[in-house]
Amino acid sequence: MKAETHFGKFGGTFVPETLMPALEELELAYLEAKKDPVFQKQLSYYLKHYAGRPTPLYYAENLSKRVGCKVYLKREDLLHGGAHKTNNVLGQALLAKTMGKKRIIAETGAGQHGIATAMAGALFGISVEIYMGIEDIKRQELNVLRMKLCGATVHPVEISLNKGSLKDAVSEALRDWTTNIRDTYYCLGTVAGPYPYPSMVRDFQKIIGEEARKQILDAEAKLPGAILACVGGGSNAIGIFHAFIPDAGVRLIGVEPGGDGKKHGATLSQGREGIFQGAHSFVLQDNHGQIEEAYSISAGLDYPGVGPQHAHLKEIGRAQYVSVTDREAVEAVSVLSKDEGIIPALESAHAVAYALRMQVKNGDLIIINLSGRGDKDMYHIQKYLEVK
Repeated sequence: MKAETHFGKFGGTFVPETLMPALEELELAYLEAKKDPVFQKQLSYYLKHYAGRPTPLYYAENLSKRVGCKVYLKREDLLHGGAHKTNNVLGQALLAKTMGKKRIIAETGAGQHGIATAMAGALFGISVEIYMGIEDIKRQELNVLRMKLCGATVHPVEISLNKGSLKDAVSEALRDWTTNIRDTYYCLGTVAGPYPYPSMVRDFQKIIGEEARKQILDAEAKLPGAILACVGGGSNAIGIFHAFIPDAGVRLIGVEPGGDGKKHGATLSQGREGIFQGAHSFVLQDNHGQIEEAYSISAGLDYPGVGPQHAHLKEIGRAQYVSVTDREAVEAVSVLSKDEGIIPALESAHAVAYALRMQVKNGDLIIINLSGRGDKDMYHIQKYLEVK
């Protein structure tokens, strides 16, 4: 086993043999792109002039008063497309173009990865098809319309007994890729799945933390005491955590979905080790090893697995993983909107919610990764509040 395919004992490549040639081809292209100055120059150009990097690190003065210490927000919600997903997709779509692929497929839950992929397909002139669970299509209708407007085809997925969600969309996309390896590129949206995806997606997202580290030192002349980010598959969290991993004094806190009190999606808090969708990580499963349905009010966190690097960070004690409920997340949307005039995605609101109940001191300093904006969630939040 190659060491670079794993994070400690987690990770690996657990896929059918039919997918191995595609993963090996992808690994070679990815490793070449990492050291290719032309590829890196092109990617930097699109990140700056198309996506709008660097994103601001904003001192949220009003929220800080409520929390009891200085709170900064890393504004990934201001990235073109409305979320951090654009960082990864621009990198992968450019890689697909370099590899000569004619078609890109992707899975999506909240729709942010789907819209980012649709935008990149339009930008680079590559056909895009998106797999999305029927439950998520209902919850994220606005993003479905945005994908279609950018020219993507959206395939509704229903595999599970009760609904179709992100897990089902990933499974269906993998089936498609197995059948169409020669001309198709699978643009995975998170730091999960078989190698090289956990490493590659992290590398395309780590710009978040690299910017934040420089920005906080410029603003405060010191590092934060803690960094908070929501965790589903885990790409926005790894994106901001990565640059701070060597800094032992910086707490890394991943916030998972605690659900409605009966159902949840807190994989690292409640799951067990297992093999899921190509990698060894933590998984929500029953005593017989059957995958359990994850639940969250936020479609982007509704996933029973998690990236293997997060599993490793938990195992070695470098990161802490906690959870907040649907109710707390919705309340955090309201708080941030009223305090700062910033409407966060329900996913990002989980991190805000945990900050609101953290034990802090007046001199503390924290950064919250605001991974996406909340436009897509307005109708769902309204319905939730009406029911409650």
